[in-house]
Amino acid sequence: MTEPFHTNDEACRRAAACIASASGLLITAGAGMGVDSGLPDFRGTEGFWRAYPALGAAGMRFEEIASPRTFHADPCLAWGFYGHRLNLYRATQPHAGYELLRAIARHLPDGAFVLTSNVDGQFQKAGFPDDAIYEVHGSIHDLQCLAPCSELVWPGGQYAPAIDAACCRLVSQPPRCGGCGGLARPNVLMFGDDGWIGARAAAQRRRFERWLARTARPVIVELGAGTAIPTVRRIGDTLGAPLIRINIREPQVSQPGHLGIAAGAREALQRIAEALRALAPAFAATRR
Repeated sequence: MTEPFHTNDEACRRAAACIASASGLLITAGAGMGVDSGLPDFRGTEGFWRAYPALGAAGMRFEEIASPRTFHADPCLAWGFYGHRLNLYRATQPHAGYELLRAIARHLPDGAFVLTSNVDGQFQKAGFPDDAIYEVHGSIHDLQCLAPCSELVWPGGQYAPAIDAACCRLVSQPPRCGGCGGLARPNVLMFGDDGWIGARAAAQRRRFERWLARTARPVIVELGAGTAIPTVRRIGDTLGAPLIRINIREPQVSQPGHLGIAAGAREALQRIAEALRALAPAFAATRR
C-alpha cells in the first residue's frame, strides 16, 4: 500500500486542487462520518460494548444484536437496541462538515451525490436531497414487516420507542405491520438477513448510477469508511475516479493518485475548504 498523506498543507492543497478540477462530488461515508456529531462508530467489540454496556455484560456482539434472529427470539431486546439508535439519530444534529460538503458541491456543475452505509439519516437532516442519496444498507427511519408479509416499506416517523437504556430493552409496545399485524422491524440490512426489503435502496442505486453516468469528472470524498465492513471502501476503489480518503485510523490508499488523510471528517473538510478558498475565488463562500 502507498503511504497516506496527513492533515498538512500539502495534503489539503492536493485535495482542494482535485476537487476544484472536478465536475461532480461523490460523497461516500461510513460510520466514522458521524463521530464528530457525537455518534458511536462501534469500532471493534470493545467499542460496541462501551456504547451498549448492557450488551457487553451479556457478552452479546454487534453481529448478534443486529440480526433478524434477535427480532424473532427477543423483540424487546432487538428493539431496545434499534430503538435507542433511532432516538439517538433523531436527537443528533449533523456536524459542520456536512454543510461544508454542501457548500463545495454548489460550485460544481454536476453537484453531489451521497453513497453511505450509514442508516442514520444524517445527510437528509443536513439538507442533502433524498433523491441524491444512496443508503446501501437501508434506513432506520423506515419500517417493514419482520416476516415479511409483503414488499411494503413505510416511514416510521410516528413510532416513538421508549427504552430502558440500563438493560437495553424496549418498555413500550413494538411497532406492528399494518398488513398482517405482526412485528415490524427497521428497513435496515442486518447480518444474516434474508428478509430485508431492498426495493428502496435499489431505486436509490439506479439514481446513483444515472448521476455517475452523466458526471464527466467525478471526484470521490470518502469519509470514515473502515475496513471491518468494507462496502464503502470497495465501491470507491472500483469506480476509477480520483479518491480522497479521510479516515483518522485507516487512511491508507492502494492506487496511484488517490489521497489518504489521517483526520476526522470535520477537521479534514475544514482544512480542505480553507485550501479551496485560497486556490479558487469561486469557492470563497465555502465556509461554515
